[in-house]
Amino acid sequence: MGISIGDTLKLNIAGNQFIGILMPRFESADENHLVIKLKNGYNIGIELTKIESITKIMQEPNQTVSNMPSSSSSPIPEPPIKRSEGEDKSIPKIALISTGGTIASKVDYRTGGVHAAISASELYASIPELGSYASVDTEVLLNEYSENLKPEHWSLIANKIAEKVKSGRYQGIIISHGTDTMHYTASALSFALQNLPIPVVLVGAQRSSDRPSSDAALNLIGGIVFAIKSNYSGVFVAMHASSSDDVIACHVGTRVRKNHTSRRDAFESIDVAPVALIKGNVVEMQHSEIKLQKRASSSERFVVKPDYDSKVILLKYHPGFDPELINHAIVDAGYKVIILEGTGLGHIGRESFPQIQKAIESGLMVFMTSQCVWGRVRMNVYDTGRDLLNIGVIPLSDMIAETAIVKAMWVLANSKDSESAKKIMQENIANEISSAIPIS
Repeated sequence: MGISIGDTLKLNIAGNQFIGILMPRFESADENHLVIKLKNGYNIGIELTKIESITKIMQEPNQTVSNMPSSSSSPIPEPPIKRSEGEDKSIPKIALISTGGTIASKVDYRTGGVHAAISASELYASIPELGSYASVDTEVLLNEYSENLKPEHWSLIANKIAEKVKSGRYQGIIISHGTDTMHYTASALSFALQNLPIPVVLVGAQRSSDRPSSDAALNLIGGIVFAIKSNYSGVFVAMHASSSDDVIACHVGTRVRKNHTSRRDAFESIDVAPVALIKGNVVEMQHSEIKLQKRASSSERFVVKPDYDSKVILLKYHPGFDPELINHAIVDAGYKVIILEGTGLGHIGRESFPQIQKAIESGLMVFMTSQCVWGRVRMNVYDTGRDLLNIGVIPLSDMIAETAIVKAMWVLANSKDSESAKKIMQENIANEISSAIPIS
């Protein structure tokens, strides 16, 4: 019929009419169905024998139907507002650094997949409202899904932020980032960028920016509003506070965690409240035990320590845990730090005690966190915890396990010996250990 993948079709099926873009079949799909993408962004499969008629409305990629998703090859408009230096000093200036992820992704209607393709400037162009809040300078630093990021990428991002901060041109910096490991990067930047004079806000999206249900625009706007209106500096994460579009929550970088695979309100502050709620153009600071730094007029006290040593392993204890995993960390892999994610108040089974003792005697540092989402490690309550303390396991209070592994990587690269490393791991540097009353 002269129809190709990417063409827009009209199909009549049992008196019902469907309009959508013809998608490629998955490798495991059969040849008895067509798959089309509807204008609401969802795909449906249609059995061939039930199709009464097929009409091609348009051919990909030369034109698009009104209200239909555009093809990946469609041109993207230039940013709506371009301001030269000195044009309007009253308008806040923000640096937007793109690292990839869903917020910088769109659907490829020829393959059916979501891929990291939108640059920082394209993201800016797709959200014209940004121009009413700030003048945004965009730059693509990386184009990676966040699961591909490594400590060396954290160093790259930290150094780029430092460059922007030291220029003195910006009121805040926005990092667009994939959500899967955004809390790891937020922690890494929190330790690397000390005495920041301005806020650095990571934003992501659970739905790609060309989906009707995308949260990309509001998360980005919320992050910018906080960056230009807040009186505080530091590293933060701005994401939806609920499944609705009315409030964006701003979290401290070391106390936030992704707690849902797909909900738009996947990110939550652990054991503390978000530092702020952004409602439209208003920033509502929340009562919190977290101590925040005030903005500074210069970067004179700003310190950058962007190095990490990845010889850290996170071991999650579970019934049936094989103690030989600890021996592997000591002998085969050459790790320097073990972060244990224990049960409850910080416990693991006694069958692993000899291997833990051997690890500590071999010079490894062993720290304890809890696999419980909320609450603190308290290893002096039960015999198991006290015995682990006597062996030399160091508790990390309510530090999130993901934050602990990042901090350990940073501490290894920024301490002179193991004793100083142990001391720094137990110090509260960037609100990674909260003073708030634990949530019961």
